[in-house]
Amino acid sequence: MPTRPPRVERQRPPTTADETTTLEAWLDFYRDTLALKCEGLDEQQLRTASAPPSELTLLGLVQHMTEVERAWFRRTLAGEDVASVYPSTGGQHDEGFSLLDEVSAEQAMTAWREEIAVAKRNCASRALDSTAPFHGQEVSLRWIYTHMIAEYARHDGHADLLRERIDGDTGV
Repeated sequence: MPTRPPRVERQRPPTTADETTTLEAWLDFYRDTLALKCEGLDEQQLRTASAPPSELTLLGLVQHMTEVERAWFRRTLAGEDVASVYPSTGGQHDEGFSLLDEVSAEQAMTAWREEIAVAKRNCASRALDSTAPFHGQEVSLRWIYTHMIAEYARHDGHADLLRERIDGDTGV
């Protein structure tokens, strides 16, 4: 089993902080967890669907989370009219999972990090009770943070299994 020291700095969320700090810290923790699951793998490994019959890959998870960040923090919260980076291939909520030969892992990781940076900027001046229209109702930043934490936690579980099947690396 690999014993490499991690390069991604992942901070445990504080145990006694205000609500905004707590939510932001947990979201960052799970973002960093996905980065750790991809760390140290080459292009081919990141593109490997390692748990047949599923076609899910670590790179697909990164691309999908790029789309999820973009959808919630740009389209919904900030009301931006931005196109998908990785358009749907036919299913509902499947943006990013399908890999394209012309998109390298480095490009996908860069796009994901850029979406996270935009998300943080879009949240910086908003209170947790700030709302935005969403399918005929209002959704709060608090709800978006909670949803994103759950989305990352679910996909980080997938990433755990994919990574273990690729090279035996577990934990973090």
